[in-house]
Amino acid sequence: MTTSANISPFAPKLAPSILAANHANLREGLDKILGLPIEWLHLDIMDGHFVPNLSFGPKTIADLRPMAPDLFFDTHLMLSRPDLMIDAFADAGSNQITVHVEPFYPILETLREIRGKGLKAGLALNPGTPLERVFPFLEEIDLLLLMTVQPGFGGQSFRHDVLDKIKAAHEIREQQNLPFRIEVDGGVDSDTATLCAAAGADSFVCGTAFFKADNLENFRRNIEG
Repeated sequence: MTTSANISPFAPKLAPSILAANHANLREGLDKILGLPIEWLHLDIMDGHFVPNLSFGPKTIADLRPMAPDLFFDTHLMLSRPDLMIDAFADAGSNQITVHVEPFYPILETLREIRGKGLKAGLALNPGTPLERVFPFLEEIDLLLLMTVQPGFGGQSFRHDVLDKIKAAHEIREQQNLPFRIEVDGGVDSDTATLCAAAGADSFVCGTAFFKADNLENFRRNIEG
């Protein structure tokens, strides 16, 4: 992928997901990221309720933070009640906290709480969730995360039907002159990232594809240009 393929006003960002690294040696996975000119680290937090899997909590983020003081920690909360965990993940060292639109909790207040702590606020929606669900909150976010798989497990195939949703989000951003980034997560590799960039995405969460790449620097260049 080259930057010319990306129609977003934002420079493309690769956000490797540490969830796809070896959990018995997260430091090894982190070192692979630190060895490259990568600015973002994606942290998938799962509660076993909103999604059918468990990952890790704020303690893991707090332990990773001093090892990577300059990385932008892009924390994705796949939780039934993310509003109850904002303090914990903010204190652990997150730079951006993304919450989902699907669960029942005070979404607007939660987004404002995240921003009130000096962090970037993101809002995510699953592949089957209509884009209209996020319309009331677009002026309150710094990032819109469009899941390109049903969240819960890594290594799933990319959902091509989400491309139309990416295009629609990009058009709304342009029409309303809003400053949020558009991130995609799930089955993202060099090929699908190119499709997403052409649709208007600018932030690319890559897990399995990144850590299994034969040449990590070439992979980064394919994503970020």
